[in-house]
This record gives sequence, C-alpha cells and structure tokens, in this order.
Amino acid sequence: MPKSKPTPKSSSARTAASRTASSSKKPLIYGAGVVLAASLLGLVSYWATAPDHSGSSSSSSVADATTDPDAGVYPELAGLARRDAGDKLAQGRVDAPVVLIEYADFKCGYCAKFARDTEPALVKKYVDNGTLRIEWRNFPIFGAESEAAARAAWAAGQQGRFWQFHRAAYAEGVMEKGFGKDRLKALAQQAGVPDLDRFARDADSSAASAAVGKDQEQGYGIGATSTPSFLINGRPIAGAQPLETFTGAIEEAAEKARGTEDAKTGGHTPGAEDGAK
Repeated sequence: MPKSKPTPKSSSARTAASRTASSSKKPLIYGAGVVLAASLLGLVSYWATAPDHSGSSSSSSVADATTDPDAGVYPELAGLARRDAGDKLAQGRVDAPVVLIEYADFKCGYCAKFARDTEPALVKKYVDNGTLRIEWRNFPIFGAESEAAARAAWAAGQQGRFWQFHRAAYAEGVMEKGFGKDRLKALAQQAGVPDLDRFARDADSSAASAAVGKDQEQGYGIGATSTPSFLINGRPIAGAQPLETFTGAIEEAAEKARGTEDAKTGGHTPGAEDGAK
C-alpha cells in the first residue's frame, strides 16, 4: 500500500479542520486523557500527510508510533464506540472485543484505498469471526460534495444499504466523477436501495444533516485533522496505513480484551485458547 504522501487536499483538510474546530459552538469536552490523545492523533495525522523530505517511509514511522504498546490506549476514546445494535453504519457483533471506529470522507483518495484494499481483508479475517466491529463516522472535510455524499450514505443506511453504498462510492474511478445529486442517486440504485424517492428525501433531511454533523464534531473533538483517521479500542491510527498496522493493533487489542475477561472470571474464558489460534 502506498504511503500517505501529501496531496493538495491534505493541506486543505487540515485548514478545514482548524477552521471548523475553532468555530464550533458546541465543542466536545472529554477528560484529560482524551486531550492528550487528541494531541497525539493530530500529530500523527500531520505526519501521515506531511512531505517526506528524508526519502524514508513516513508511513512506517507513523505505524510504529501508533501500534507501540507504550504509546498508550485511551479509555475515554475507547468509550466512543457506540455498540448500538440499531446502528446502520456499523458491521460486526455488538459485543465484539475490538471496535474500529473510522472517520472518513467519500472524496478522500486514501479512504477509498483503505476501503478497497484493506477493509475487506479485515472484515474477512476479524469481523466474520466475531473479533471485530467496524463503526463508521461521516467526516466530510472536502466541501459541499463531501457533505452531500455523507448525507446520501446515511440515507442509504436508513434502508439497510449503507455498506453497499459505501462500496459503490469507493469503487475505482467513482470519486473523480463527483457526487452531484444525479450521481448519488445512481450510486444508491447501484447499491440496491429499494426506495429511491425516500432516499432522496432522507438525504436532504435535517436528520441526515444532524447525524453527519454529530459524527464530524466528534472527529474534530478528538483531534482528527485528516482522513482517514481511526480508533482501535481507543488507540489512534491516522492514514491509510499498511494492512499489518491494523492487524497488529486489532490482535493486540483482542489479546488485551481476552486477558481482561479472564481476570474477571478468575481463570480462562471458555474457548479463549481456540480464539487465540
């Protein structure tokens, strides 16, 4: 997977993040641990998109920094996992030991790369066996079309077709065609959304705007300054990192969760040995 080099949009993303965060009338307030984590995530987001003047892989250094156990896991960030059985923008068991929260934009090329190349592998390896739950957060930072696509994705989700819309919107070459109304309707149709009239109404609704705004505010509140940004059981990871970065963080989080469960039960969790294989 290519390292996250800067694009013209990377700079604008950070500018947009700064502008929105400073102008928010309802900033999210978390504990001191989250303030520190926000600083870390902001720093990692910068290095994930900063120029590589040394010729070495800045992506690798970010991956090392964010998956090192000594970097810390932030319980208050882990607490942002909704684990809501009715969440239409999530996949995986509600009680999965690991939750990956993804803050992403449909006009982000690196988000598309992650969606096509990395996410399916994570779903196959971890979601399907109950280890991982993935929760999507709309984080539109590239203007009006980003926001329109986010509302459309939410609308598709209201009819149980979010992940199908997600796949269609991130398909090779789609982003370059833009996300005008006709295009979004075509993507909804491709995703199998059954009621396109309802889809159009939902996408333009105040409920869609509120849902997208809530996700976006949360992203800025934890210090995300570029897309994609992730939390894995409270551990921040920024950028479309190599698959190994995610598998390492997920397995580490799953192992920690198993250890916590064993401690609660005073021994071994039934089936824990099998799950560790």
